[in-house]
Amino acid sequence: MSATRRVFLRNSALTMVGVGALPSWLARTAFAAEAVHAGVGRRKKILVTIFQRGAADGLNVVVPHGESPYYDLRPTIAIPRSLSQGGRGNQGQAAIDLDGFFGLHPALDPLKPLWDEGHLAIVHAAGSPDPTRSHFDAQDYMESGTPGVKATTDGWLNRAMTAEATAPDSPLRAVAMSPQVPRSLQGHIPAVANGNLASFRIGDNGAAAMLAGNTFESMYDHAADSVLRPEGRDTFQAISMLKNLDPRRYQPAVGALYPNGGLGNSLKQLAQLIKADVGVEVAFADVGGWDTHINQGNAQGQLAARLREFAGAISAFWADLGERAEDVVVVTMSEFGRTVKENGNRGTDHGHANAMFVLGGPVRGGKVFGHWPGLAPEQLYEGRGLAVTTDFRDVLGEVVGQHLRVANLRQVFPGYTPNTANFRNFLKT
Repeated sequence: MSATRRVFLRNSALTMVGVGALPSWLARTAFAAEAVHAGVGRRKKILVTIFQRGAADGLNVVVPHGESPYYDLRPTIAIPRSLSQGGRGNQGQAAIDLDGFFGLHPALDPLKPLWDEGHLAIVHAAGSPDPTRSHFDAQDYMESGTPGVKATTDGWLNRAMTAEATAPDSPLRAVAMSPQVPRSLQGHIPAVANGNLASFRIGDNGAAAMLAGNTFESMYDHAADSVLRPEGRDTFQAISMLKNLDPRRYQPAVGALYPNGGLGNSLKQLAQLIKADVGVEVAFADVGGWDTHINQGNAQGQLAARLREFAGAISAFWADLGERAEDVVVVTMSEFGRTVKENGNRGTDHGHANAMFVLGGPVRGGKVFGHWPGLAPEQLYEGRGLAVTTDFRDVLGEVVGQHLRVANLRQVFPGYTPNTANFRNFLKT
């Protein structure tokens, strides 16, 4: 389909939505004609990003239980040492040992099997070189992929797709499980944003929805452009394809138990799209609630509650994907970490470096990657935060370059010089 016809299709749908003639899902599927003619159904390499909005406390997520200053600086919120390392915490309250030095927060227990099986890797002390402690600015910099530069108009995930050698072959190439297109997916390549796949469906014998469908279909049947008419029919064929997914009746694979909550719902719907082979290549989900200034808790409390949902959703997603997990890499990120020392409200304030999780079939898991900077006073960033020793763009660059096979990483991360010597080599070659 030419760019002119593609824009016409999209703008026509948007115009009709504006006057109430069509349901909102149709505007997001106006590119669907491209999927019908192309190779939708081919197995693709897929990148899923999960953004933890609010600055997760990486030190209590991936616990340096082998370093004494951690306990000295966190008298009430530290996670007890692993029982296997001589800790005294009760079962379910202590860190889950990974390598004798690092351990998982006990609420992350569902992820331990993925670690043991070699599918889950961790990059610690990762983050942005920019010093901002503003949530808004730091999230914007991480999603744009240009720390410290506010003038960037597009996102790193969109640029990654633009830089690919292969031509787009599906209107569902880029999917965000959110009400709006996130910063990282804004740009030249169209992205679908929807927090509920059911909104793509034509209503079950709903008169208004069916009338809208008939009106739109009739418009294309009577179009003067003989080339445009088939494109309109193809659009409705693609809509029918999405309708047949019927997310309300979707049954996850045996053993995939998604938790109630936003992230669980997002990943369940995303698993359905991936398994349906509708052309998803990059996907985005986010989860908030990580800004723990007050009463953060340790093995129990508000952070633990967020981590249970986080771990349960990711574990269920992995189980649900089945053999398709071999084609998928999941990367988690948060705008910055939190202070090493707990504050007077038994919480933590805005810090610097954090921990990133990388999960997938192509991952060399079972290892914490990166250089650990230490928690001694002279080793901290500005005397308060974990120092960044791995630029987040090195983590994302390794995934984009080796998994999505994008050669021009300079295009993906403007103003940054990628150096494979800085990659942590958490992907299989």
